[in-house]
Amino acid sequence: MENNIYKKLKKEFPQLQKNVLLKNHTTFKIGGPAEYFLLATKEKEILHVINTAKKMHLPIFVMGKGSNLLVSDDGVLGLVVKNQVARRIVLKKNDIIEAPAGIVFGELVNFSINKSLEGLEWGGGLPGTFGGAIRGNAGAFGGETKDSILEVRALDSKFNLRKLSNKQCKFSYRTSIFKRENWVVLSASVKLKKGGKKKLKEISDSHTNYRKQNHPLEYPNAGSIFKNVDFKDLSPKFQKLFLGKVKKDPFEIVPSAWLIIGAGLSGKKIGQAQISKKHSNYIINLGGATAKDVLELIEFVKKEIKKKYGVLLEQEVQYLN
Repeated sequence: MENNIYKKLKKEFPQLQKNVLLKNHTTFKIGGPAEYFLLATKEKEILHVINTAKKMHLPIFVMGKGSNLLVSDDGVLGLVVKNQVARRIVLKKNDIIEAPAGIVFGELVNFSINKSLEGLEWGGGLPGTFGGAIRGNAGAFGGETKDSILEVRALDSKFNLRKLSNKQCKFSYRTSIFKRENWVVLSASVKLKKGGKKKLKEISDSHTNYRKQNHPLEYPNAGSIFKNVDFKDLSPKFQKLFLGKVKKDPFEIVPSAWLIIGAGLSGKKIGQAQISKKHSNYIINLGGATAKDVLELIEFVKKEIKKKYGVLLEQEVQYLN
């Protein structure tokens, strides 16, 4: 039966591969094989292969650049589609930009700045794809993806094509309907406003440089492991302790990194996974780290933070098994 599925898929999609190690397609450099793997460069390929896989009752997972993703050591059954649709970004009337989900978010930031449009410059240096940013409502330096989204084209949980307004996307802190319901983002439009190119570039470049200096980019990682903590969720005792660390993101939060540092967990290792000393909300792969190492480290941190501060850290990175 398995051979028949492969033969049929391979006939329709010659670029299909079997048993592809997903660690080679994630920024964490961790993960076992995908049973079937397709690198798609056209949207119609994604739609066609999903429709075909549905008829075969195959599990389907669509990924982007592979940031914010931890893949099981045992790999993934079914079909994994890597979205590398690279159709061009389009500037429309009224300062609206349309872009495919598979482009790197930084490309969209640079395009908007080159057109002297304000609204995405906060995302300078943000890793991952545009679709991933929408899915997780990525944010930094007081900005969030939801702030500029006009409309999103996506496949729902039954892989039916949908168009959603900003409100229908149900954005909230670091999540959306796409992440909660496992929908697939295909493309989206953003509504921006006129701005000064020089100033926008300075903001974007400063954020890019900040990431280079303060994030452990020299090691494989998946980005921030935990969501930041709502200041209101801390007891008055710890609110007072962390008052000087409060940021707007976009509401008042305490960066999870400070709680991890305060609990003495910076540098903690399990196997080849380590809490970064450079930025303690990152887990880095020192070389050969497994998903098991990372998951054990995540659970250890959650337990220690709950014990010390009375709050349960919420995981931001997605686990695929």
